[in-house]
Amino acid sequence: MEADALQVLGQKTATESDDLGQLVRNLKEAAEPLESTFNGVAKASFISFKERTDDISSILNNALVGITESIGGQNLAFTTAADEGADQHRSAEGSADFQGADTSKFAPRA
Repeated sequence: MEADALQVLGQKTATESDDLGQLVRNLKEAAEPLESTFNGVAKASFISFKERTDDISSILNNALVGITESIGGQNLAFTTAADEGADQHRSAEGSADFQGADTSKFAPRA
């Protein structure tokens, strides 16, 4: 995984969150002309959807904000662990003694 994969995912999710709320509002506006064609339960459901459009948009946006925050937390944990691992590797590498190592196993074969 690339180092910035989670950061990019978080940014895309935040952008999609804004777009999703607008798409719900666009759907309401696009369906307006159809309202007069509905009767009974269909009409009641459509009116209910229209009345709840802002709530639906908010719920979807809040869910995606939560996902974005989770991705941010995962990115922080991943980055911190990678940095700590690199620091530990550098520390161990500096104190390693390779003088007595048998490197004959790594020599080219004849």
